[in-house]
Amino acid sequence: MTAQAVPPIVLVDGSAYLYRAFHALPPLTTSDNRPTGAIRGVVSMLRSLINSWPDSPMAVVFDAKGKTFRDELFDQYKAHRPPMPDDLRAQIEPLHACVRALGLPLLCVEGVEADDVIGTLADQARDEGRQVIISTGDKDMAQLVNSHVTLVNTMTNETLDIDGVTEKFGLPPERIIDFLALMGDSVDNIPGVPGVGKKTALALLTGIEGGLDAIYQNLEAVTALSFRGAKSMPKKLAEHREQAFLSYQLATIKTDCQLPVSLCDLTLPAPDIGALHQLFADLEFKGWLKELDNGTFSSVSRTAQTTSTAVAAQAPSTGPQGALFGDDDENDQAESVELPPITQDQYQTVLTPEAFEAWVARLEQAERFCFDLETTSLNYMEAEIVGIGLGLAPGEAAYVPVAHDYIGAPDQLDRRQVLARLKPLFENAAIAKLGHNLKYDIEVLARYEIGVSGTLLDTMLMSYVLNSTANRHDMDSLALAHLGHTTTSFEDVAGKGVKQLTFNQVALEEAAPYACEDIDVTLRLYDVLAPRVAREGRLEEVLDTLETPLIRVLAQMERNGVKIDAAALDAQSASLAAEIQQCEQDAYALAGREFNLGSPKQLGEILFEEQKIPVLKKTPKGAPSTAEAVLEELALDYPLPKVIMKHRGLSKLKSTYTDKLPQLVDHQQRVHTSYHQAVTATGRLSSSDPNLQNIPVRTELGRQIRKAFVARDGYRIVAADYSQIELRIMAHLSGDKGLLDAFAHDQDIHSATAAEVFGVPLGEVTGEQRRSAKAINFGLIYGMSAWGLARQLRIERSQAQVYIERYFDRYPGVARFMDDIRRQAAEQGYVETVFGRRLYVPDINARQHNRRQAAERTAINAPMQGTAADIIKRAMIDVDRWLRDTHQDALMVMQVHDELVFEVRDEQVDNFIVEVRKRMEAAGDLDVALVVDARAGRDWDEAH
Repeated sequence: MTAQAVPPIVLVDGSAYLYRAFHALPPLTTSDNRPTGAIRGVVSMLRSLINSWPDSPMAVVFDAKGKTFRDELFDQYKAHRPPMPDDLRAQIEPLHACVRALGLPLLCVEGVEADDVIGTLADQARDEGRQVIISTGDKDMAQLVNSHVTLVNTMTNETLDIDGVTEKFGLPPERIIDFLALMGDSVDNIPGVPGVGKKTALALLTGIEGGLDAIYQNLEAVTALSFRGAKSMPKKLAEHREQAFLSYQLATIKTDCQLPVSLCDLTLPAPDIGALHQLFADLEFKGWLKELDNGTFSSVSRTAQTTSTAVAAQAPSTGPQGALFGDDDENDQAESVELPPITQDQYQTVLTPEAFEAWVARLEQAERFCFDLETTSLNYMEAEIVGIGLGLAPGEAAYVPVAHDYIGAPDQLDRRQVLARLKPLFENAAIAKLGHNLKYDIEVLARYEIGVSGTLLDTMLMSYVLNSTANRHDMDSLALAHLGHTTTSFEDVAGKGVKQLTFNQVALEEAAPYACEDIDVTLRLYDVLAPRVAREGRLEEVLDTLETPLIRVLAQMERNGVKIDAAALDAQSASLAAEIQQCEQDAYALAGREFNLGSPKQLGEILFEEQKIPVLKKTPKGAPSTAEAVLEELALDYPLPKVIMKHRGLSKLKSTYTDKLPQLVDHQQRVHTSYHQAVTATGRLSSSDPNLQNIPVRTELGRQIRKAFVARDGYRIVAADYSQIELRIMAHLSGDKGLLDAFAHDQDIHSATAAEVFGVPLGEVTGEQRRSAKAINFGLIYGMSAWGLARQLRIERSQAQVYIERYFDRYPGVARFMDDIRRQAAEQGYVETVFGRRLYVPDINARQHNRRQAAERTAINAPMQGTAADIIKRAMIDVDRWLRDTHQDALMVMQVHDELVFEVRDEQVDNFIVEVRKRMEAAGDLDVALVVDARAGRDWDEAH
């Protein structure tokens, strides 16, 4: 290769571009409001550079944290710079991760600035006769330009060689330092010489050859120069000689830094497609994701690594805002997990007894194996097994089809024989079982009278405990996020909509690779996620003592189900239909005409155009909002929104419960919900089909629905509910003496608060004062403002503020806790429960005031709500163990927020209540005693 053909070395001023992109580009955010605009701008710039110099070694250089040698020279250096905006700070670490994923060396050298690192590398390149491209928007870099070094600004498309610098500044590159020393730099707070601006500095340097030294050696010559103030300038220069030469030192880019790399370490970019997938998915760069998927992402067209080869485990771990975080130090790498690429080469379809027995023999010798059932339905109560995926290590998997029954399907092994052969393996407690959402597989196997023993390793729950605020924990999302792999979806093999096939109808040629991929991906996810769980705080303890044991508890509870009085619900549906119709008539009367109550457009016209009700909020398209929260506020002052709210509530109860529940019963008239461990941010369970968490508690209609949840003949419903658990947790977390004393003396906490806030003796607290105190107690732990409290109590904001201030005066420990938890969340991005569950608060450092305030409210409440969730999970695990060990004639049938519901044999009820209260109250070792209210009745409502 000739000298002319040697490609230039490209050095990128990452810090300069980060600031430029942040201030120049729109403030892009993810769906959960994480800022990404600067990241996108810099990555776009890097792509442009890579495409412009496809054969060039590159490095991206950022300023390191901490002070530099310039701070030692001048303690006011850069002192005028404002603090870095929070929304910019949040983008630094994910940007660093993107740079590394693009395969670019990333340099942060302590004690010097990015300019100095670039200057040193540029000097080394010049000495070796190499050409250098410095990509920057920083004017100070012009001093580095020479016959080997050229500046390129990709944001302005400006290129500066020697002639370009001279044309732009009126001075050659070797005079740029003198120029800066004379006129100073307000951005970096380089003082310069007072009274010397750009024109004067230029006149001095062009009028006297030789730069700063020459000027100070010939001060008398300055008076002869033709610029305004020339005659008085020698005196100014003389008075500020030290300042001028200090400024020269500050402005000089250091070119002899001790660097951790040399030029030979700057190689061609070798992008890691998997890591890019993970990052772009997390940052929601959907267009670039598509380019990666279809191979058109231009900056990865040269030496890209194979997808999923040592991908996610080499990237930094996910942090508080779902973005990537970690120390800027290049040596701070997560544990490297070398994984083979995802291919179908080692996927096997098992169709013969010999092949099946070979796999069984391997599984019998294993410490753990991965399995996944392919079934006919997502409903665990009716799903039939179509095939079984098995695996031991990433890259290899087997699919054992047992019930594909489409025309032309090949002969398969007998399902009964396969399950009988695998049953001892599933029930072998010495072999760990690995899977994704194992609860479903456990429930389906239970239909075939197969238990699952041994340690459970669930990658869905690993993902959840690592970051519960992440949007999704399904396998497809995690494969993309952590492995950079786009999985084959169920719709890819089964189709969509009404024509979608059940899995038994899917051709084996498509079904087997799909099933094997699920196994392969799960094994890989385990290798990536398990080490991270072990490294992060107490998350391994949360996983091992709470989430994993709960799998079997929930599986059993779901299969137990709860009995429903369908006839009572049918009657209530008819009653609700009549009430809904009356609401419609009332709404027509208030509106003055008939309209569709379910149409936001028609409702908006009536409320805001015809009745001139104030618009509180608008939709993204600019129309007045008729969302529930808006109507709820309007209903406080206007009759029509109140009727609309009542209509919506009745309609929801009818469609969700009184109409739907009778359709969901099995042959024993029992309903089986699905509980979800990996949905809520706080650790609370959620449920679906039906959702048992949202049945109203305090309304008559809600009580009527609860009356339909009944016990079998000879049994009664027992409901055991934690009393004021979040307030008790607040007392524990805050250590406030007033709250601790109130609970220790078994006082009614709302009355005690009322006595404190309203300044009356405890025995004289009125019902109205207690209700207000209750609103204050619960409002403050949810971070309610004075405005919110005023709306709730229907009082003036100033009065609400007085109540809040008086509350904090009486309970100063609560105020301290709230201040501390806000600060903790802002510093580390998350808060924790008493038991170590980590709850990330993505917007805690948001630049936008409303987002930050909402995040602060979340930070205050999350430890309480999360600890309450942990406590009831601990209780469920302990109670379930007691039920099994003592063979109680009782079933755990529901969990709803802070309440457990059981179906208990009549003659055992009294003893059962004593025992279950004892176990639930012992589930949390707090400074405040937990109290459980437990009652029995023929139905759920009567048990309250």
